[in-house]
Amino acid sequence: MSEVIEPFQLSVAESELGDLRASLLRTRWPKKETVDDGSQGVPLEKMRALCDYWASAYDWRRCESRLNELGQFHTTIDGLQIHFLHVRSREPDAIPLIMTHGWPGSVLEFLKVVGPLTDPASHGRNPRDAFHLVLPSLPGYGFSEKPTEAGWDAQRTAAAWAELMRRLCYERWFAQGGDWGSVVTRALGESKAPGCAGIHLNLAFVPPIAEDMASLTPEEQAMLRKAKHYQDVGSGYAKQQSTRPQTLGYGLHDSPVGQAAWIYEKLIDWTDNDGAADTILTIDEILDNITLYWLTGTATSSAQFYWENAAADSAKKVEVPTGITQFPGDLFNASRRWVERSYPQIVYWSEQTRGGHFAAWEQPEIFADELMACFRQFR
Repeated sequence: MSEVIEPFQLSVAESELGDLRASLLRTRWPKKETVDDGSQGVPLEKMRALCDYWASAYDWRRCESRLNELGQFHTTIDGLQIHFLHVRSREPDAIPLIMTHGWPGSVLEFLKVVGPLTDPASHGRNPRDAFHLVLPSLPGYGFSEKPTEAGWDAQRTAAAWAELMRRLCYERWFAQGGDWGSVVTRALGESKAPGCAGIHLNLAFVPPIAEDMASLTPEEQAMLRKAKHYQDVGSGYAKQQSTRPQTLGYGLHDSPVGQAAWIYEKLIDWTDNDGAADTILTIDEILDNITLYWLTGTATSSAQFYWENAAADSAKKVEVPTGITQFPGDLFNASRRWVERSYPQIVYWSEQTRGGHFAAWEQPEIFADELMACFRQFR
C-alpha cells in the first residue's frame, strides 16, 4: 500500500466557473413563500439576492488562492484519496492537532483560526500555545474522494485520521471537532487511537437518561425544549439525508440554486446571528462554502455520511482526557452531568455566551482561545 503524501494545487477550470454562472442565470424560480418570515425556508427575495451576487460579482479565485497558500495535500488511506490542509507552526513547542469539520461545512470553517493557532505570538497570544494543524476533508466532502462502497462511517474515518497522523510522523497528537467532526473525534477517543492524547468537542451530543429526567434543573429543561424545537421543525434535512441521500442528490447535484438553498438555510438557522447569516459571516464566506460543494459535486456523497452514521451510539464511554466548549447558538447543549457519563475524563469545561454551530467560523477569536485553554491542560 502506498503511503505517499502528494501536494495538491487547486485550479478550477474557468469553463466550470462559466458553466456555474450560466446555470444560475437559467434558474426557474419558484413562487414567493406565503409567510413573512423564514418558517417555510429561505425567503425568495433573500435567495435571489444571494444568487444574483453569485452569478455576477462573486470571485472563487480568492478562496482558491487562500487554500493553495496554506498547503493542500492528498494521500490514499484504506483505498480512498483523502484531501487535507497541513499547516505547521514555527514554534518549537507546537503540538499537533487534527480538526474535523461537519455538514454543511468544510475545511473552510477553520481558515480564520489557522493564524491564531499556528502563530499565536502574532495574534497577541502566548507562543507556547501553538499548534501544528491538520485539517482533513471528510470522505465524500470537498476534495476528498467519494466512497464507491458502503462502510465509510465515523469509526472508519477515525481510523483513517489516525493513519494520517502516523504518516505525518506525529507520535503524540490531539483531536478536535464539532457536528460530524465531533462524532469522528469521539470515535478517535473511544478507540484510543494510537497517539491520540486527548480530544476537544464543541458539540457533545449526550441526551439525558430516565434518571436525569426525574430531576431536571431549569437550565436542563431549557436544553430539552431547544432540542425538541430542533427535532420538530429543524431536522427534516437529517431524516432525508440519513434515509434517502441518493434521491435527494439528483436535485442538488443538478441545480446550483438547489444546492445553495439547502446549505444557506442551515447557515441562517445555525449561526448565532442578528437575524441573518450575513451578520456573522460575509456573503463571500457563505458562497465560498457553497461553491466548494458545487464544484466538487458532493451534495450526494456528503449526505451519505448521514446514512452511514444513522445508528451512531453516544452512550459508550470515551476514556481519554476530554475538553468541552458549548456555544449558546448550537443545535444542542447538554448538561455536564449528562456528558460526564460518556466522557468520564473531562479536564476542561466551558460555556460561552456567543457563537453557534460553526464555532470556529463564527467566533474565531473565542474558538482559538478555547482550544488553547483546553489543550494547555494536556501539554
